Order: sequence, then C-alpha cells, then structure tokens
Amino acid sequence: MRIRRVVTTRAGGASRAPYESFNLGDHVGDDEAAVAANRRRLAAELGLAEGDLAWMEQVHGRTVTVVDEAGGPPAEATDALVTARPGVALVALVADCVPVLLGDPENGVVAAVHAGRVGARVGVIPAALDAMKSAGAELDRVEALLGPAICGECYEVPKAMADDVEAHLPGSACKSRNGTPGVDLRAGLWRQLADAGIAKIGVDPRCTAEDRTLFSFRRDGTTGRLAAITWVEAG
Repeated sequence: MRIRRVVTTRAGGASRAPYESFNLGDHVGDDEAAVAANRRRLAAELGLAEGDLAWMEQVHGRTVTVVDEAGGPPAEATDALVTARPGVALVALVADCVPVLLGDPENGVVAAVHAGRVGARVGVIPAALDAMKSAGAELDRVEALLGPAICGECYEVPKAMADDVEAHLPGSACKSRNGTPGVDLRAGLWRQLADAGIAKIGVDPRCTAEDRTLFSFRRDGTTGRLAAITWVEAG
C-alpha cells in the first residue's frame, strides 16, 4: 500500500494578515470564509474530496481517536487520529508544535499526531502507537516523519520546565541559542520512537520560528496554522 505524507506552508491561500495566507486553522480568529477556501484548496491540491479530510479539536493531551470515515465534525478533544481506511486523510495542525505522521505501509494503518510540549510530555506518541497496533499495525513496520517545528535553539524555557519535560521525554533537554535551558521536542520524540521500536524515522529540519514560510505562534503570537496530512491511497 502507498502512504502519502504532505506538510503545507503559509503560501498560496486566501487569508489576510496576520494569517497570510494559507491558514488552515479555524480556531485562531481568521475569517471563516478564508479558512474554508483554504481547506477546499488543500483537498483539491491533494487530489481528494473535501470530505476525505479528518480534522481534530486539538487540546494538548494524549487522547487518540480512531477514524473510520471522514467528512464529519472534528474529533472532539483529541491530539491524534488513527485510521486503517484507505482514502481517509488525517490532519494535524501546528504552529511550533511537532506534527508527527506515522504509517505502516504493509498493513495500511496511519496516524497524524499533534505533539506539543504538553502532549509529548504526557505520552501522546505512545498512545498513538498503541492505537495503531489495535488497528492492525506492526511497530517494526511503522515509519515516522517528524515535521517542521520550533527547534531547541529557539525554544527557550525556564529550567524547571526543561527538567520536567526531560524527566518525561528523555533527550529533549538542550541549550537555547542564548545558552539558557531549552527544549528540543523533536530530539525527545525521535528517541521515544526509536525506543518503541520504530526503525525508520525521518525529520524535517525546518524551524517554524526561523523559517518565515511557516507559521510560528512563538514568533508572531496571532498567526495561522500549517497542516501535516497523511493517508493511505485508495485503490
């Protein structure tokens, strides 16, 4: 089976400043019509129907929702979507948090995960992997992509916070560009995935705070959201 993975940028949409222009988040204060137009374009560019996209109401937790069909309202209070249904495209929205796309191409099971500091700390990735296994995935066949996110050099936090995240997500503590405590979520998540038996892990190295073609809440405050999407191609 062929698994598709796509990450958007902020270019080419209908949204105006400060959301310009391809904002896909409907919860950030942007004009509803602009977001709807952007979502229609997303589906069209992917060669999917708008109803093939599955969204979630992200809350920075560890809840996982298994999706058997798309087109309905966003999954409530969840930070990971899992499906074994070909053609259902799972969407995670981010603007500094780590989008994690997981897929078992042999068994046709995929997941889209929103892994911010809180969600990563409380174990949203292990929860997503457990749900994938229940849906028929085999961990030694799962491939992972860690999408663009704020880098450790830019993610400066209080020492107590860095220590707390490190205690729950080993490998995440780092030094910021200023030499102060920082958190590198992708480094911690990479280690967590590797420890879980995931052998194929790709990392998009782009930092959302540094790359102005991407949305960054930490850089801009009021801003849009980019999307990371994955699905198993039907047929």
